[in-house]
Amino acid sequence: MTEAIRSDYEVSSEGAVRHWDIPYDDLEDVTPTATLPAALTSRIDGTQLTGTILVVDADDEMAVIDFTHSMVYKHDVRNVLTYSEGAEATWGAIDIGDPIFYDRSATMPTNAKLSTSPLDSAGDANPLFGFRVPANDDDVAALGDATASTQSIAVMQIVGD
Repeated sequence: MTEAIRSDYEVSSEGAVRHWDIPYDDLEDVTPTATLPAALTSRIDGTQLTGTILVVDADDEMAVIDFTHSMVYKHDVRNVLTYSEGAEATWGAIDIGDPIFYDRSATMPTNAKLSTSPLDSAGDANPLFGFRVPANDDDVAALGDATASTQSIAVMQIVGD
């Protein structure tokens, strides 16, 4: 029997792609930059919706953000684990599967919006952004160590729990 693909059937390996226009005023960082992570404001710390900025429209003050669950992007991630009195206190290697958080700390380096710390420098909860995944077959080693560093790694973003 010959196999046939039905003409009324569609399939996507990525699932539903979700790109939405978000006003700058609804973002944690009101000066968004394309390719960087974003978090929407929320009444409850640690519950912010997060995604990756695709396009910035300065004229209309809108950003197009990819909120697609399980989408993988390469991001700069700070290896900070804890803060003490508003400053980075401890650091560690970032391994595959480690949680990555959207970190609102003022101490974060330029273009690094993500870290491995579940709390920001003020002690408030950071929203979970996603998890470190390998960018390719050779990207399996833990990156960074017990000293402060920023690593460019593949992050699988999540949306909700």
